[in-house]
Amino acid sequence: QVQLVESGGGLVQAGDSLRLSCVASGRTFSTSVMGWFRQAPGKEREFVSGIGWSGARTYYADSVKGRFTISRDNAKNTLYLEMNNLKPEDTAVYYCAVHRREYTTLGYAAPSNYDYWGQGTQVTVSS
Repeated sequence: QVQLVESGGGLVQAGDSLRLSCVASGRTFSTSVMGWFRQAPGKEREFVSGIGWSGARTYYADSVKGRFTISRDNAKNTLYLEMNNLKPEDTAVYYCAVHRREYTTLGYAAPSNYDYWGQGTQVTVSS
């Protein structure tokens, strides 16, 4: 049974930092792009960041570029998102996900291209 479990969310003030983790189990995902998405109340789920299977390629939404850093440890089947200088508009539930295809980065920003999803972790940034 494939499972993704996020952790690390919380309530912080603007300017603070958080580190999200996503542990995958049930199979290895070292051959797939993994991504972070977020969804705020009343809004659609949006792409935050993605990383290629080896970790060499990374992708960021413009809104988080320069503040967030994605990384992965394939030996631990774990995905990370380091979030610095958090802003109130970063408030959302954050989800990790695994791309449905191996060895491709096509459509990395589209939620519909991801098969497996975690349950989400809440990030709340107060002003």
